[in-house]
Amino acid sequence: MTLSDAVAHLSPHRWARANRLLIRKALAEFAHERLITPEQDGDGYVVRSDDGQTRYTFTATLRALDHWQVDAESITRHRNGAELPLAALDFFIEMQKSLGLSDDILPVYLEEISSTLSGTCYKLTKPRITAAELARGDFQTIETGMTEGHPCFVANNGRLGFGIHEYLSYAPETASPVRLVWLAAHRSRAAFTAGVGVEYESFLREELGAETVERFHGVLRDQDLDPADYLLIPVHPWQWWNKLTVTFAAEVARKHLVCLGEGDDEYLAQQSIRTFFNRSSPEKHYVKTALSVINMGFMRGLSAAYMEATPAINDWLAQLIDNDAVLKSTGLSIIRERAAVGYRHLEYEQATDRYSPYRKMLAALWRESPVPSLKDGESLATMASLVHVDHEGASVAGALIEQSGLAPKEWLRRYLRAYFTPLLHSFYAYDLVFMPHGENVILVLKDGVVQRAIYKDIAEEIAVMDPDAVLPPAVERLRVEVPEDKKLLSIFTDVFDCFFRFLAANLASEGILEEDDFWRTVAEVTRAYQDSMPELADRFKQYDMFAPEFALSCLNRLQLRNNEQMVDLSDPSGALQLVGNLKNPIAGF
Repeated sequence: MTLSDAVAHLSPHRWARANRLLIRKALAEFAHERLITPEQDGDGYVVRSDDGQTRYTFTATLRALDHWQVDAESITRHRNGAELPLAALDFFIEMQKSLGLSDDILPVYLEEISSTLSGTCYKLTKPRITAAELARGDFQTIETGMTEGHPCFVANNGRLGFGIHEYLSYAPETASPVRLVWLAAHRSRAAFTAGVGVEYESFLREELGAETVERFHGVLRDQDLDPADYLLIPVHPWQWWNKLTVTFAAEVARKHLVCLGEGDDEYLAQQSIRTFFNRSSPEKHYVKTALSVINMGFMRGLSAAYMEATPAINDWLAQLIDNDAVLKSTGLSIIRERAAVGYRHLEYEQATDRYSPYRKMLAALWRESPVPSLKDGESLATMASLVHVDHEGASVAGALIEQSGLAPKEWLRRYLRAYFTPLLHSFYAYDLVFMPHGENVILVLKDGVVQRAIYKDIAEEIAVMDPDAVLPPAVERLRVEVPEDKKLLSIFTDVFDCFFRFLAANLASEGILEEDDFWRTVAEVTRAYQDSMPELADRFKQYDMFAPEFALSCLNRLQLRNNEQMVDLSDPSGALQLVGNLKNPIAGF
């Protein structure tokens, strides 16, 4: 690739398009989070810059949950009577005070916006696939076909640390096959933990193949090192080239870490960017790696300390689901994180607290593949695809409904039974909450109909909010203290506001399902679950899913305040930015 080929996607017309799309999202989500207040202006709305001199005008449909469906084509920008082109970087500078961007954060946020725009330009070079085609695509075609990223976050593809050649090699949307780098890590500083029935030697031979393991052991023997003294760790190539070779130079020099070369299998990066699907052998495990780039409010490292309990937490949850009749009846499953390996750099540990990115530079986990669990005629899709909208304005959810031949309400009911009922039951029966956003849920489909849901990203994302729950020692870290009045936000914010809000709006704008019918169906599924569990009646009263309103919890506000660490991990609920209330869209039903 020539130097100029690397930036061929950055053309004037694509840049203009990407800026228009991003400003559309910024106006919609910042209005939703009450950072800006659009005023009625003739048939449309106007938003003014901090100094009052720049006007953005647009048309929009206002929907449930204060959702602003802004028409991208309608947006104009005027200053002193003259029309100006839409430019996202200018937009954030003009709105700096309204958005609460400090002078320190502003330039770094602009860098994340620039990276997000660049990614959009790349996506605009890809062949246009309609939602209907995507809905019939295979698992990884759908995964790599996603264009929006997180539906709420405006700067959602920052990936600070990737250069353009690395973007082209490692971003999920480029669908470039990746081979992982393998290191041998001395057992004095590394630990391997695994779930019940998983043993290190045999597990690695299954994942790598006996020949590769032998080859790697040979590299160690050639340096007069004993393979029995080492554990193997898969590493993201970026992490090896950019971090470990420099930041961990002492470990390499002292042979605590030995580079063994690349593995043979080809992997595809998933939307979460540091998790890899095995393209060579789809039935083998996903590999999740540490990646020290900043993306959407966090450094995407992986902590060695956290890895130790990961398999035990997954086993505990798998058993809980297995033993629960309600969860079994919905078809819910999890793909377990079966094994994990972490490396502790003792000097950086002495110098930092447990939340430091320096402690999250070298670890990995293996997560089950959902592929072997499929029955005849079933296929997989990331749940994020439901809110994916193609260049013609059609959503994948709409395409699946058409493919299924079911009435839209019936299709929705089956999806809710698979995805939403397990979330309700986990909350009410166990005080257990997930982080059930689109990228953390895989849907099993047959003829366009959702058969069941698979939850993933278990150990890092679930929490138990009951102070009196009896938990095994290895699982104790899941316990979090959450004020009573904020407990239900795990459903109202994560599910209603951050996912259903977009799904309902898309289906309504396509004329497939009216908003009222969407929320009425959510209410019916909620009520049906509650009616089936009379023994939990007191809990349903205490935590009222039909309360007239709930607190508006704002995600962009967190990132605008601190783009490198949005949430204090030691007090997640204390970090919430709550601004007023939203009307609960199922309260009326």
